[in-house]
Amino acid sequence: MRYISTRGNAPVLSFEEVVLTGMANDGGLYVPESVPQLSADDLSEMAGLSYAEIAFRVMKPYVGGEIDDETFRGLVKEAYATFSHEAVVPLNQLDSNHFLLELFHGPTLAFKDIALQLLGRILDHFLSKRGERAVIMGATSGDTGSAAIEGCRHCDNLDIFILHPHNRVSEVQRRQMTTVLADNVFNIAIEGNFDDAQAMVKASFADQRFLNGTRLVAVNSINWARIMAQIVYYVASAVALGAPHRKVSFCVPSANFGNVFAGFMAYRMGLPVERFIIATNDNDILHRTLASNDFSKHELVATLAPSMDIVVSSNFERLLFEAYERDGEAVSALMERFQQEPAALADAPLAKLRKMFVSHSVDDSTILEAIREAHYHTQEILDPHTATGYRSAQEQRGNKAVPMITLSTAHPAKFAEAVVKAGFPGVPLPPHMEDLLEREERYTVLPAELEAVQAFVAEQRR
Repeated sequence: MRYISTRGNAPVLSFEEVVLTGMANDGGLYVPESVPQLSADDLSEMAGLSYAEIAFRVMKPYVGGEIDDETFRGLVKEAYATFSHEAVVPLNQLDSNHFLLELFHGPTLAFKDIALQLLGRILDHFLSKRGERAVIMGATSGDTGSAAIEGCRHCDNLDIFILHPHNRVSEVQRRQMTTVLADNVFNIAIEGNFDDAQAMVKASFADQRFLNGTRLVAVNSINWARIMAQIVYYVASAVALGAPHRKVSFCVPSANFGNVFAGFMAYRMGLPVERFIIATNDNDILHRTLASNDFSKHELVATLAPSMDIVVSSNFERLLFEAYERDGEAVSALMERFQQEPAALADAPLAKLRKMFVSHSVDDSTILEAIREAHYHTQEILDPHTATGYRSAQEQRGNKAVPMITLSTAHPAKFAEAVVKAGFPGVPLPPHMEDLLEREERYTVLPAELEAVQAFVAEQRR
């Protein structure tokens, strides 16, 4: 398997190279040169298999033999042995044909664990094979950081630096990152928003001279391995509900778009999907683009669903690449316009997207209403991000004979503020985190200035 850039002007890479490289040097994101296929028989044979075995089968073509089967199967089993539920991603039935896909049973109670528990192991494997060390640098709006730290804290060959917006993540999210006191873990609170942090990470990847030759590795969803690992739970959940013999639909709380794009890749591989619903909060660039072809940046709005408080959805570029018939030059021109001024998609690509995707935007008052309503009907307490999906699925469901799977992206205990505002006393943290709010924290507050951040990383790395 070989990987190409969405902007068409970067080296073609192998799986090992793409995992260690992250972002393409032309500013684009890597995608597979071709999409492996799952036949109806392949999907049928997955019924009843363990999550780890389904994961191995779905991801194997993307690895392309660069990790031998025995080793790769072992890495996958190790990654998902860290989850508290035997099913890893259990389905929870809400009504006659609406299901929650619970993606929060990993170590940090968020869907990011599913990819990052595996990615840390893959990175350490490749670096050990090469005899190299590397620096991880990532930006988080809440969940990616803690999941990346948890996935990489035990890696011998990695130092990890996570940037989060100062005072703009929930206390539980912050403490999940800042109470990990391992020697190779560094938390940086940026005096700005997520997009400021993301921009500095991207700039650092574009010019890595500040590390004097040490490799910089990405663990956010610009890294293809993150997308690859997320494809699996779309396949596993659909098979559990009868695929390939019937279609399913998915509703996905969306911010950086990696989660939705993984679902689209499952569809491209052969999974029978009726539609994808993109659920957003008030930071609604994805909804505006699909609904009214308004592909433009708006001022960031702080919401009750902070992990979705993003102005620029980085992974949307991967979908645009497909919509534009893999025309890297056209995508590059579009993204350049987008950075400078409000942009719009060409008619044909937009029409293509609207065949598979619908969208819905939910404000804070509706999030609280959805949390209360879901509890009334199901006795479940949803986190605010899942609540955006719950309400969006209700509004955009379409054919009710088709099973609807709403992705539940985080445990409600991570977002106690929203749960309390909705009228509930809160949700207790699970036993392994019950003392989280008393643990010692360690982090550094820095201005949203590239030079200051790069100087800190260069000085603190081991």
